[in-house]
Amino acid sequence: MSEKSVMPLPKRLKAARLAAKLTQEGLGIAAGLDEHVASARMSQYENAVHTPDYNFVRKLAKILKMPTAYFYCEEDDLALIIASYGKVPSDDELK
Repeated sequence: MSEKSVMPLPKRLKAARLAAKLTQEGLGIAAGLDEHVASARMSQYENAVHTPDYNFVRKLAKILKMPTAYFYCEEDDLALIIASYGKVPSDDELK
């Protein structure tokens, strides 16, 4: 019996968007999508109908203030550590 592989990106994207208190439309527009398709496109990404390319995920990560790796991490505990790491200020930010 083969196990179906589930990409973590859809659930991580939705969790990060909700934590940032953004709508699908708002996130899509902030990422440069046309306002007429932003909500539908983000819904497709969150429901694994389509998968965004890596550069678009990087753009979403920047908007959501999350490390890009968070969206691809399969282990939930490790994803939380990665998300926390992204919130630690750098040495330059502390100066």
